[in-house]
Amino acid sequence: MPKETGRKLIAQNKKARHDYAIEDVFEAGLVLVGTEVKSLRAGRASLVDAYATVKDGEAWLHNAHIPEYDLGTWTNHVPRRPRKLLLHRHEILRLGGKLKESGLALVPLQMYFLDGRAKVEIALARGKKAYDKRQSMATRDAAREVSRELGRRAKGMS
Repeated sequence: MPKETGRKLIAQNKKARHDYAIEDVFEAGLVLVGTEVKSLRAGRASLVDAYATVKDGEAWLHNAHIPEYDLGTWTNHVPRRPRKLLLHRHEILRLGGKLKESGLALVPLQMYFLDGRAKVEIALARGKKAYDKRQSMATRDAAREVSRELGRRAKGMS
């Protein structure tokens, strides 16, 4: 069987970029059991309501939903169990120190396979207030209007 290469997206948390101001992004490996990997290869996972913590020098992913594998037997996994994140020691220490600051959280942004290995992209993020969300939506809409107008001018429509 040929070795898998490249990046294959499994799930992403689109709401996280809307609800949080991303400060720093880390890529972490996941400790999984066999049926979890098979379920992920089928493209089934959800990062809604998922979060990460640092406890006793280890990083953990909580509330990520990986549904049971359809063809699994009594060896199937629990869908919302805490999963250990694989990070370098200095990254864990840095995250632990930053999380002690008020208002910071560890949120997963994406889950994907990178060269056949399951990875999760976690971000050190600060929660946005309602007015920050409205402001970021307004700047995004303004940028979209500018790009549309530039496209029209390039085509000679206006």
